[in-house]
Amino acid sequence: MTKPRLSLARIVEMNLGFLGLQFSFGLQQANMAPIYGYLGADEASLPLLWLAGPVTGLLVQPLIGAMSDRTNTRLGRRTPYFLIGAILCSLCLFAMPYSRALWMAASLLWILDAANNVTMEPYRAYVGDRLAPDQRATGFLTQSAFTGLAQTLSYLSPSLLVWIGFDRNAVDANGIPDITRIAFVIGAVLSLSTILWSVWRVPELPLDRQEQARMDAEPLSLRGALADLKVALVEMPKPMRQLALAMLCQWYAMFAYWQFIAFALSRSLHGTSDAASTAFRDTVLTVGQLGAFYNAVAFVAALALMPLAKRHGAQRVHACCLAASGVAMLAIPALPTEGWLFVAMIGIGIGWAGMMGNPYIMLTGMIPPERNGVYMGIFNMFIVIPMMIESLSVPLFYDSLLRGDARAVIVLGGVLMLLGAGATVMVGRGARAGVVA
Repeated sequence: MTKPRLSLARIVEMNLGFLGLQFSFGLQQANMAPIYGYLGADEASLPLLWLAGPVTGLLVQPLIGAMSDRTNTRLGRRTPYFLIGAILCSLCLFAMPYSRALWMAASLLWILDAANNVTMEPYRAYVGDRLAPDQRATGFLTQSAFTGLAQTLSYLSPSLLVWIGFDRNAVDANGIPDITRIAFVIGAVLSLSTILWSVWRVPELPLDRQEQARMDAEPLSLRGALADLKVALVEMPKPMRQLALAMLCQWYAMFAYWQFIAFALSRSLHGTSDAASTAFRDTVLTVGQLGAFYNAVAFVAALALMPLAKRHGAQRVHACCLAASGVAMLAIPALPTEGWLFVAMIGIGIGWAGMMGNPYIMLTGMIPPERNGVYMGIFNMFIVIPMMIESLSVPLFYDSLLRGDARAVIVLGGVLMLLGAGATVMVGRGARAGVVA
């Protein structure tokens, strides 16, 4: 079936749900490490407390992706997963900042990440399903733009609340600031409302006769989804396998950055890492402002990357994006003032825009369209396995090799980003030409 071309306005509307979804992720990135710190966690244990995201992603996304390929409802193949995930996500966002202990915050993060994972890959598959091949770059980079915009707003929301008059030092009995709780409530509303808008305004296409016949012959079942997953792993295209090394480097680096940036800057700007201090709370607000800035850069960069990816190929563009991020991470621990940190965030933002768009453009050129869901789910393994490796490995050498200094983690991230850029250049070598364009 020839897919109808969509106007840019419709492509924007179909991706609006990514605004709410990524607002949720941004709240996690900016606030979970400080929340754990407020509740008494030590720095070396932070990666272990972040295991929820990668573990649930590893278990949930490939299976959900495979199931969505076989789902056939009146709402569509992917839409039921969007809605279930969005509802669960909103409930967890409401509850998270009321955590009274580490175990409660960590447990809610497990459920929140599972809900986000139920939504994420079916959403990406929906874009692949809905758009003609020559519009997919626009579709996925629009998602990247919404990621930048959403995370700009999520990172900046506590600072905005302070600027309009809320007390930055007002905290509850557990040390969690009031401005953090309000930001999570905003995220809960956005998470559900934006996805509802997207699926209402740009519904899924009906299945063609051939696809309907295949669905009738192979109805949805857990056994069938697992079988599809096994076959897809065995038959994974070679260029997709080659992407794994690049993804390992970039996602190990980015996950470490999110976990340790507040503690690193608290040391470099204020000479302390005490989570109970006013200086640390000030640093958390600074990290939010820096995060908002790099995500704003990512929003603009994603728009600029659209013509560049079409002209020069997503692979080359992505390697340059990772290199920019790597140089910025190497520089951050040595920068003495907030002004210079904002300059470094330009590199982080360019890298983040590339990470959220370019690999998916590359991927859709490698995989068969009828397996979009399962391969999008498998591709998420290339994200969450590096996160798991980071979470389990950093505590092993944080005190011994890195001397308990969060700034050294950021330097390690910079080195890995540069290695990821080199690995990206090598994707497709020895494979059929053009598959990663």
